[in-house]
Amino acid sequence: MPELCSDAEIAAGLAELPGWERDGDAIVTRVQLPSFPAAVAWVVQVGFLAEAMNHHPDLDLRWRTVTVRCSTHSAGGITALDLDLARRIEALAR
Repeated sequence: MPELCSDAEIAAGLAELPGWERDGDAIVTRVQLPSFPAAVAWVVQVGFLAEAMNHHPDLDLRWRTVTVRCSTHSAGGITALDLDLARRIEALAR
């Protein structure tokens, strides 16, 4: 099982992830896409990325906005896997 990140490790990781913030035991961002079909297509891209990593975020799609929550449920909080996944998702979003 992955180890939880320290508060300092999480803060350092978030400093490199504009638009991401800590929300309790998860890191969260909201991505605005130009249209509903673009948002759906982006969620599919995130899905394939997450499946390849075998680490899956919580995704909430509402019209053109996707909220992404990364947390390692088996560890009970934020691990290096979440920060790595967030970096990869950020690359897709921007």
